[in-house]
Amino acid sequence: MQSPVSVQKHGNIAVLLVDNPPVNALGAAVRNGLRDNLEQILKDDQYAAVVLACAEKTFISGADIREFGQNMHGASIDEINHLLENPTKPTVAAIHGVALGGGLEVAMGCHFRIARKDAKLGQPEVKLGLIPGGGGTQRLPRAIGPERAVQLIVTGDAIGADEALKLGLIQEIFTADPIASGVAFARKVLQEKQQLRSLRNDDSKLAAARADRGIFTKAAAEAVKRNRGLEAPMACVEAVAWCLDVPFDEAIKREWDLFTRLRAGDQSKALRHVFFAERSGNKIEGIRPEVRPRKVQSVAIIGAGTMGRGIAMSVANAGISVRLIDVASGALEQGMKNIADTYASMSARGSLSSEDANKRTRLIAGGGKLEDASDADLIIEAVFETMEIKKEVFSKLDAIAKPGAVLATNTSYLDVNAIADMTKRPGDVVGMHFFSPANIMKLCEIVRGRATSPEVLATAVGAARRIGKVPVVVGVCHGFVGNRMLGVRIHQARKMLLEGATPQQVDAVAGKFGMMGPFAMGDMAGLDIGWRSRKDSGAKSPLEDALCEAGRFGQKTGAGYYRYEKGSRSPLPDPDVEALIIATSRKLNITRRLFSDQEIHERLIYPMINEGARILEEGMVARASDIDLVWLYGYGWPPQTGGPMYHADQIGLTQVAERLVYMSGVDGDKTLRPVPLLERLAMSGDGFGSLAK
Repeated sequence: MQSPVSVQKHGNIAVLLVDNPPVNALGAAVRNGLRDNLEQILKDDQYAAVVLACAEKTFISGADIREFGQNMHGASIDEINHLLENPTKPTVAAIHGVALGGGLEVAMGCHFRIARKDAKLGQPEVKLGLIPGGGGTQRLPRAIGPERAVQLIVTGDAIGADEALKLGLIQEIFTADPIASGVAFARKVLQEKQQLRSLRNDDSKLAAARADRGIFTKAAAEAVKRNRGLEAPMACVEAVAWCLDVPFDEAIKREWDLFTRLRAGDQSKALRHVFFAERSGNKIEGIRPEVRPRKVQSVAIIGAGTMGRGIAMSVANAGISVRLIDVASGALEQGMKNIADTYASMSARGSLSSEDANKRTRLIAGGGKLEDASDADLIIEAVFETMEIKKEVFSKLDAIAKPGAVLATNTSYLDVNAIADMTKRPGDVVGMHFFSPANIMKLCEIVRGRATSPEVLATAVGAARRIGKVPVVVGVCHGFVGNRMLGVRIHQARKMLLEGATPQQVDAVAGKFGMMGPFAMGDMAGLDIGWRSRKDSGAKSPLEDALCEAGRFGQKTGAGYYRYEKGSRSPLPDPDVEALIIATSRKLNITRRLFSDQEIHERLIYPMINEGARILEEGMVARASDIDLVWLYGYGWPPQTGGPMYHADQIGLTQVAERLVYMSGVDGDKTLRPVPLLERLAMSGDGFGSLAK
């Protein structure tokens, strides 16, 4: 088998070229090729310097994640870097595309690093529940200082070439071919007889933090404050801190030991499941390789409310021009103002430069009539969640939109087929269900209608990815995947209140698991939304209806399931609500009892899992992991547990099925009985993950 690493001779410069499509992952064959070729180059007198470069679109993009679930073999990054840090022949990493994880660690083994203007560099291992395991926790602090290094390693964020140059991570930015630029830089190093800098031997950027440990402690505390329940961020801090008081070689040994311990842990396994789930989502049934998405260069959003504004910002954030349309002039004016205020606030906080804020604001134009969408390649309807209104909008858009325009509805529950039937081009209609706030939440359920063409489906998926969303293709059913499962969870939560639990008890159990509680979430979203919907449909929710009739809509009114002090969003238990719950239970002849935290947890989670199995049975999604992505990116499911279906596999489907049978018997509720798919998997000892094999 041919090695993915070769040597090109450019005079007295050896170019060590990695060619391992598609992203030059640092698998065993690449590592072995780097080690073996470096050993030969360093012995060969015809070579005075080495350039490390990669073929195709990117530098080494990181480790081959598939190896993490196996016994890793082959050369280590430490072996490779020991050769790159040789004291006689300059080594230069010529970076284009991305240098992430192990890719950046190998680059930091070189004496010099140069990067193309559009390159991205980072250590994202924490997103897989890991720390850098190839020296990154020790070399990056020596390259850029421990304060910025701990921030980058704990968050997993990448930086661009400009910041990398400013920090000292790279020595030059190039615009031409990586190999030619690398060779030119190596010749300059030789001609100028520049000193070879090995990061392992350069502690100059550690001096300030070694003199005042508080510098590092403050930066680390800021970096980890939003990582509740995750092991890896704290492990990253621990490992980076070794650069201040542990000898380099000992720290490298400790780093590897900690990396392997985390790799074997449940959290990293769950996060790696998420990594592969996202990539599995690229495989969409019915879209053949030859299907090409339509070009999307302009977007129109119908409706300037909360959701429409958020979608417009997501589009502008990706550099795409967008027109926000609302026939109510007051709503349009308010929507445009809110967008400008949001960008201004981001700029004031330092999360966005004033230049970028102004650029994004300018990309969003307003429009006061539906005809303003006539030239758009993609039109996304985000009006009120009422079928009559949506049907009317699509009927009008059918006459206005140009041929070939994709017509998307942002409905969260309604029948996409019925909406598409209002047009003469149902093949151009698709659901794009964004989640609020749409400019922040990453999920977009792509709803495939009965007539949606493969080309339109591919366009919607591609557009969602382009604006930074995680698209999950789902079928047409009430609530699709996320809201359908959420309905089951909310039903159980409300039921427990009437049977003896309190809002704060239920929410505390959910919070301990890592999710916002259903009642705090209801108060935040606004209880009046569901109340108005129920009034339209004739449905009833005795307790919530009573709260709304009393004017308790949640945070917006200072009272809902909880009470809120003026200017605060912190929920406080309210005796009036507990009295109302007890009175409602009595009125409905429900006998109240005590609930253990374990039973509350099971009732919040297990019926959802059962509904997820029902969704799989019906073919509403292609994979169980698609359901995991919906809940991870749309509902704040704790990522360290991998999503509801992965979590179910870790619990064991036998236990889930047994508890559902028990709940069904206690409640007399046949809908809680395990669905056939769950029952079959439980009996065979398999999990949902086995369905993908």
